[in-house]
Parts: sequence; structure tokens; C-alpha cells
Amino acid sequence: MISSPALGWRNRLGFYLLAQALIVVACILMLRQPLPEPSASYQISEAILGEEGAQRPVRLPYHLTSRVTSGNPPVFTLSFDRPANETDHAWSILLPRFISGVEVAVNGTVILDSRLHPAANRADRNSPEIAVIPELLLRGGANMLTVRLHAWGPLTGFLDRVFVGPDEALRPAYERRALLFLTLPVVFSAWQAILAVLLGVMWLKRRHEPTYGVLAAAMAIGVLQAFVSAPVGQSDYAGLNAMLIASAPLEAACVLIFIIAFLRLERPRYFWIAFIPGLVIAAAGLAGNAALVRQAYLVLGPPTVFLSLSIICILVARAAVVRGDGVAMLLGCAVTIVMTFLFHDLLSVFGIVIERPILVSRLSYSALLVAIGIGLTWRFATALNEVDSFAGRMVTLVREAEDKLRASLALEEERARAAALASERNRLTRDLHDGLGGQLVSIVALSERGAWEGARIGEAARAALKDLRLVIDAMDDIDGDLMLALGTWRERTAAQLRPHGLALDWHVLVPEGMPVHPELRPWHVIQILRLLDEGVTNSVKHAGATRIKVRIETIGETAGDQRGRITVEDDGQGFVLCDQGHRATDAPNTARGLANMHKRAARCGAQLEITSGPGGTRVRLDLPRSFPNVELASG
Repeated sequence: MISSPALGWRNRLGFYLLAQALIVVACILMLRQPLPEPSASYQISEAILGEEGAQRPVRLPYHLTSRVTSGNPPVFTLSFDRPANETDHAWSILLPRFISGVEVAVNGTVILDSRLHPAANRADRNSPEIAVIPELLLRGGANMLTVRLHAWGPLTGFLDRVFVGPDEALRPAYERRALLFLTLPVVFSAWQAILAVLLGVMWLKRRHEPTYGVLAAAMAIGVLQAFVSAPVGQSDYAGLNAMLIASAPLEAACVLIFIIAFLRLERPRYFWIAFIPGLVIAAAGLAGNAALVRQAYLVLGPPTVFLSLSIICILVARAAVVRGDGVAMLLGCAVTIVMTFLFHDLLSVFGIVIERPILVSRLSYSALLVAIGIGLTWRFATALNEVDSFAGRMVTLVREAEDKLRASLALEEERARAAALASERNRLTRDLHDGLGGQLVSIVALSERGAWEGARIGEAARAALKDLRLVIDAMDDIDGDLMLALGTWRERTAAQLRPHGLALDWHVLVPEGMPVHPELRPWHVIQILRLLDEGVTNSVKHAGATRIKVRIETIGETAGDQRGRITVEDDGQGFVLCDQGHRATDAPNTARGLANMHKRAARCGAQLEITSGPGGTRVRLDLPRSFPNVELASG
């Protein structure tokens, strides 16, 4: 039983062959269509051919047996009658097709020489020629017309039927032929030049894709070949023309390499062999003569082009049938059109079809250009669709990742908040233990000693209450503004000093007080307020002071260098400090109090300076520009 893939392969093969057969039939029918011609009443078919000193009657169209007639070109003598009633109308001579050049004379006077316009002498352009006969040359009745035919290869000389008659009767046929064989090739060549420029730019921007560079080279070679005006043997630059004539096989080789790359096939190791025939023709043109160029082109040119197109046909057919590639199917149809017309031209070149050598392969080449353009556009659009699809998938993945990240971030924030609350709880517990806990232990111990310790119990209870209020005040939301916490501390301290008969002088030296610190945390506030409490307590208990002065200021000139400074001064008796900043005669508890002040300042990143003398004691605390992390500072 045949598998479904095999059925698909056979179905595609049958469809491909049927499509190519229909294209071949359509091309043959197109080639059999008559070309634009004037009315047959203006046609001249009978002529006398003078060749190599002999004359004989011939019938047009006529093929010469030689490919070169530059030494002694044959002369065709024709005659036509001009009615007497046609004197009011201009008469013209129309030559629909000739190879390779003509010189036309009416009654012995030359009125047309196609060699003056080299573009008209290209055999592959099927160029028609029309010339208005000057009125002075025309005679009433019989007139003599001579056509000197020049041939310089690679095709044999050819002269089609000649038309003589009123210009308005001949001109429409000439214009339609000129549109078909002169204007359209120029349009196609201009389109090919634009395509070459675009492909060249794409290759310059995408060097890793040589496909565009190869096709740009093929297009550029084709443009040069199309605009060569002077054929070999007619120009002083015959060598250069020979190289450009060799462009046809070179162009075919470039197209072959492009198709291999376009279909993503593995490039053969000896692909450069495809360029050898074109290079041989170019070398023959540079080193040899015109005859050698003609022979080389006839032997290598058309067969090489036909062989390259045959290989391309096989490759695209295989891609279309085996892989089901729609672009390859389109290229296959275009290649079939080109090969059909090229086969027709080869029959004309080698003299097998001798009726009228109309060369149409250059016109059919536009079908391949269209197919290549459609293929590149199709692939470009497919790539854009893939990019859009990939972008859509990436947007979906990014959104999913954002949702996951947002959920993870929310979870992480929840964990961070829980950790922060736990940390704050631990710090609060530690602060209460260090301050309030010690005071409560003292109260318990004093209460157990007896009623005679009542005064000291009251003092310990007030100290515990003070520490509790300090912790509560430090937990207030101050948004990094330490001045708010200091304001509360000022009221509490002033109330504590009144029973001792002490006055609190409060001075804020700058209106804004101190800089705001967004990183300020309650733990920092507790350390600062306890440090200040310690300084005030020392002044009350040990200095015998009558006045305590507090100064608040901001130091630093620039905004980035500014920081707060708090100074506490008293007018007490002072004391002598040792090298470690402690009183020289202090008891261990008092020395430990000063050490704690330094530790609290260091934990906040602040600098503490204590100076004392007979005039009093000064405690100066310089706050940091930025408070350290609570975890690091408290650890």
C-alpha cells in the first residue's frame, strides 16, 4: 500500500509537469502570433541580389549564407511605384527586421544608414528602422530602392520584407514594434538596474548572506550587457564589447549560484566551473580578433546559458515537488518560459529555424526577474511574519515572566516586611531589656531590701518610666526628620530638670534645623536620644550645674557635605578626662556610662567629642551624612 507522503509527492510531480507543459504550449502559441506589420499592399518581396559580382532574383525575407559581409556587402535592388495622386503625403521606408546593419538608398541617394546608430544594430534587439523619403528624391511612377546589408556575426545576415508607402500607413506598425523590441527592453533593464542596486545595498548590510551579492552581480552584468550599443567589429572598443557580450554566460552562472543559495541547497565544491565559459569568451575578445570572439560565443555562449538554465530547472523542480515549495514552483514556471524562448533563439542562431530570426530570450528574461522579485518579497514577508510571531510569543512570555516576577516580588516584599517587623521587634525587645528591664530589676531589688529604700525605688521607677517614654517617642513616624524627635525630647528633658532647679537653654542656629535623613530609623533615634539623656544626666548628677544649654545646627558648605550637629553644655565644675575619654577619678559605673555614649555614637556613624574643664562640660555629637544600615549597625 502506498503511503500518503508518496501520494503527495506524486501529485505534486503531476501538477508541476502539467503546469510546465501548459506554459510551453502558451509560449509556442505566443511565438506563432504575427508581429505588427503594415498592410500587405505596401510590401515588397521581390528583389535582385548582387553578391560577389553576380546578380540573381531573390524573394524576401532572405538569409545570407555568411556571417560576415564587411568586405563586400551584398546589395538588394528593389523597385516600387508611387502613384501621382500621392504627392500630398510623405512616403517612408520601413525595415521591420535586419541583421546586422543596413544602408538604404532611394534612386541612388542614401537616406538611411543604421550603422550611425549602433543600438539599432544589435541582433538580439530586433530593432526596426523607418526613414522618410525626401520629396525631391521621389519620382512619379517607378522608383529604385537599394539596400546594402552588413553582417558581422554571430548571426548570418538577414533582410526581412521591405515596406514602402505613406508614412501615416507605416508609422503605426513601426511604433508598435519599437514599443515591443526597444522600449520594453529599456524598461526591463532599468528595473533590473534598480533591483541590482537594492540587492547590492542589502548585501552590504548583510555580508553573511552572499545570496544578495551574487544576484546583484548577475543583475549588474545583465544591465551592462543590455546597454552595450556597439557590437564587435563596429567599434574601436571591440575588446571591451567582447567582454560584455560574454556577460550572458556569466549572468547565467550568477543566477545559477543564486538559485542554489536561495533554495538553501549545499553549494557544490567546484561551482566556479560555471564561470569558465564566460571568462573564455572575454579572454578571446581581449587577446584575439572579432572572428575568434564570434566562434567562441557560438560554441560556448548559448550552450552555457542553456545548460545553466537546465540545471536551474532541475533544482527548482526538485524543490517544488519534494519540498512543496511554492516559491520554487513560481521560479520553475519562469525558468520554463525563459528556456522555451531560449530554445527558439538557439534554433534561429544555428539556422534551424530560418523563417524570421526574431530573438525573444532577452524579453522572456523579465519573467525570471519577476519571479525572483516575488520570491525575495515572499521570503522577506515570511521572515517578517516569523519576526512578528516571535515578537508575539516573546511578549506573551515577558508578560508571564512579569506576572511571576510581580508575584515573587510581592511575596518577597511580604517576607521583607515580616523580617523587618521581626527585626524591629527584636530591637525593641533589646532596647526595653537594656533600658527598662534594668530599671525594673533595680526596683525589684530595692523593694526587697525594705521600706527604707523607698526614695531610691521612686528614682528607679522614674528612670524606668523615662526610658519607656523614650522608646515610645522613638517609634513615632518622623519621616527622617530628627528635629521632631528632638522637640519631644526637649519638652521631656525640661520637665525633668525643673525639680532640680535647672534651666534648659534651647538654641536652633539655622531655621531649617538639621538635614532630613530618609534612611533614619527608630533604632537610630533611640541611640541618639539615650546618648543625649546620658549627657544631661551626668550634668545633673555629677557637675553641680545650674544651667544646661543645647545647640542645634547644620555644618558643611555644600548640599552633599551638610550634616547635623548637636551640642550639650553645662556650667558645672567639670572633670579631668583620661586618654580613653573617661573621668580620671571615676568609679567603674560612671566610666562605663561614658563608654556607652561613645558606643552609641559609633553605631549611628556619628562622631562624639567630650570636653570638660573648670568652666563646665561640653558634649558635641556630629551626625553622619547618611545613617548606616540598622542591621549592620546593630550587629
